[in-house]
Amino acid sequence: MFKRKIFVFTLSLIFLPFCRADLSLTLDQNEMAKANSMYQRYCSLCHGKDREGYAADHAPSLRSKSMLSTAYPQMLFDSISWGRVNSPMDGYSEQTGGPLTDSDIILLIRWLAQKENITPIDLDESPISGDASKGKKIFSKNCTNCHGTQGQGITAPALGDQLFLSSATDSYLKHAIVNGRDGTPMQSFDETMQDHDINDVVAYLRSQASGWSAKPRQLAKWPNPNEYIINPTGESPQFTLREGRYVPAREVEKALIDKKKIIILDTRPGSAWQRIHIPGAVPMPYYRDKSKITEDLPNDDTWIIAYCACPHAASDSVINHLRSLGYKNTGVIDEGILKWIEMGLPVVAGKDKINNMSE
Repeated sequence: MFKRKIFVFTLSLIFLPFCRADLSLTLDQNEMAKANSMYQRYCSLCHGKDREGYAADHAPSLRSKSMLSTAYPQMLFDSISWGRVNSPMDGYSEQTGGPLTDSDIILLIRWLAQKENITPIDLDESPISGDASKGKKIFSKNCTNCHGTQGQGITAPALGDQLFLSSATDSYLKHAIVNGRDGTPMQSFDETMQDHDINDVVAYLRSQASGWSAKPRQLAKWPNPNEYIINPTGESPQFTLREGRYVPAREVEKALIDKKKIIILDTRPGSAWQRIHIPGAVPMPYYRDKSKITEDLPNDDTWIIAYCACPHAASDSVINHLRSLGYKNTGVIDEGILKWIEMGLPVVAGKDKINNMSE
């Protein structure tokens, strides 16, 4: 079995089928500035302005040298492009309905490495042998508080995510367990677990993989402005606002059932709206040019309710902007869409060709 060189930003493109650039090149001042601008616009809301992490929804630090030095570019490229299943991290590739081109994503990856002055670490490509059944017990004892009983992620990344497991090698998983992740709550288990126990945990994580491949979806066309208002002839709803802002999901559901006049804004990345959204919701990504957010949004007695998955960070940012401009009848769905889905409330997905709103 051969050994793959995990040169995070200096590897042969044979390992990077989606990336068409020499990642070993040092970015110039203009490229650094452009990448920083993209990061602040699209990533800082959750990962923090200085990449420190945990600004919203437990999004991990992007300053962790132990992560960046072992995560080869395809893993990072896939994560940014396609997102993470069942988490607030949605895809940012224009193939999924997001705002970024392949070259934009490559630039971000190179920028992250250059900002942290990463020294790549060689990791063995060979599979790691272990007992998955034993690994499950060890995982349950040591990992579920942060990663969830099914590896779905709670305050730490989802380890049962199929995209992640499709690109993370066994050695990458083991390195994280042995060494921990600097800049994150992930501790080193080198002194508390035997090597064979760690191998068993890796075997258990690997056993959860069912395979994943990039499949560009057919994208839906975004609503026209004359479609923004749901039930335009209906009466205005009455909402109970927690802290003068947060609306219970059940009250929003009731407003839809009762055919009340309302606008619902999906403030997640456009790819998330493409995948699943509340019926009638208008895609209004938090990163959209603030000068254009109010285009075609009436500033009258029409209630405008926003939601995201965080459950509040992205939706709060949009509602804060609307309120700063004098919009009064505004609120945020308190539970966010992930809880909305768990509650069995109605959702739909898009199908047709998109007119991408990335500005």
